[in-house]
Amino acid sequence: MPRANVLSTAFNLAPSREWLPSLRRSQHAREREEGLHHRESIQVDPELKLPPLPSLVIVLATSALLQISFFIIVSSSNVYAQHLGGTSTFSGLVIGIPTVFSGLALLPLLKLDQGGYKIPLHFACGSALLGHVLYGLAYKANFLYLILIGRIVSGFGFTFWMYAKRYCSDHRIVGIRRRTTLAGWLVVGQAVGFSLGPFVGGLLYKVGFANSVFNGFTSPAWIMAGVWAVFWVFAYAFFEDIPRPPPLPTQEIEMDVLNNETPLNGSKDEVVATVDVARVEVAAEPEPFRMTAGQWGATATMCWFAMTCFFILGAWESNIPVFTGSDSPLSPFNFSPFAAGNLIALGGACTFPFLFLNVFIAKRTQDRYTLALGTTLGSFGLFIALAILSTRTVNYGSLFICWFLIALGFNLSSTVTLSLLSKQLPGKFNTRISVIIQYSNYTGRVTGAVWGGAGVNVGMMNYIAFQIILVGIGAILFTTLWRNLKAKTG
Repeated sequence: MPRANVLSTAFNLAPSREWLPSLRRSQHAREREEGLHHRESIQVDPELKLPPLPSLVIVLATSALLQISFFIIVSSSNVYAQHLGGTSTFSGLVIGIPTVFSGLALLPLLKLDQGGYKIPLHFACGSALLGHVLYGLAYKANFLYLILIGRIVSGFGFTFWMYAKRYCSDHRIVGIRRRTTLAGWLVVGQAVGFSLGPFVGGLLYKVGFANSVFNGFTSPAWIMAGVWAVFWVFAYAFFEDIPRPPPLPTQEIEMDVLNNETPLNGSKDEVVATVDVARVEVAAEPEPFRMTAGQWGATATMCWFAMTCFFILGAWESNIPVFTGSDSPLSPFNFSPFAAGNLIALGGACTFPFLFLNVFIAKRTQDRYTLALGTTLGSFGLFIALAILSTRTVNYGSLFICWFLIALGFNLSSTVTLSLLSKQLPGKFNTRISVIIQYSNYTGRVTGAVWGGAGVNVGMMNYIAFQIILVGIGAILFTTLWRNLKAKTG
């Protein structure tokens, strides 16, 4: 028997030479593809995968710049508002209002992002740039509400905080053992924002720049507008979005069949029938995922802490300039915005080494232990603050210790709120949990900033006591649900 017929009989193929070239091409293609996948599986553990470095750096830098934009006006917003005819409570509203409108803009933006990050990134850069310009123009226009409008426009850009969190826990590009680590980098950027922002804002206020456009009140906004303009060009040039998902396997099979590139074990009709069966199997809906009571409890706990952490941080950041600059009998300071900004910045700078260290410790530490440690440190700061206020022993050192412990503890706790949930729930839930955690953050930021601005008016003892109540509720939640908060490290 001829050799060709022997081969065709062995493989149950018709002896036609028409299929042999396509068979060889398809076998070679499959071998190359299988070899490539094999090498990739050796080089990259799915639990340790990371997105492209330039894109990751841009996402982290955008989050940090948004933090600086949020805090750079904290030092001088109180005196700026008073200069334009506002009050300290209005100043707290100016600080916190961006998050309200960020929350309003988030849901419509989610319908436009197509599961990617490029549209939200450019939206954030443009909004931050325009918002700072409007904030800076308020002095020249002598219009109090223009600073509020400028902050509202900036708030549209703060939608990217959610996208940064989602990016760092996106199962398509980030392995499960990398998510807390990347969340730690986000919190490092957060620490940069609330330390560098108030310091630069206070320094620019002290320098002054006696100009009707560029002065101590407006210079932070104009400088940040320039920074955003440059960064936007950089992001446009180097950010690489997540690619669209590849076609379904059945589509690839159909194309191969039509192009005669699939090795056939039978007639074309039989192969097409096989394709039809495969299409049904791929299209079949998986069983719906049902969250357990423990997972619901973990979700509620993380949302509570996401709100509480940012409520307390926002309250202290807006209260320190008001309290230290007030004539309250509990305040011996009479600080200028520059001095208040330095106090905020010093506390933030001292937390930076510990938050940076946490990025590496997170690889070997469970998220629930990080949450417990952060809550404990922050609680110590609150109780010390209550003690020094009740005994009227407030001074620079005692207030600094309180702020340092609060800033360190609650920034540390905020590291794990999303990463823990992303490890317990399927990847398809990532957008949902990112949104609910971000809305919890928004709620804490805006209410905390207003509460901090009104702290002297409501009484500083009441101001601290309410924060302790919030932490106490959170402590009850995570001690009750301690076993349900277990997740992979990293």
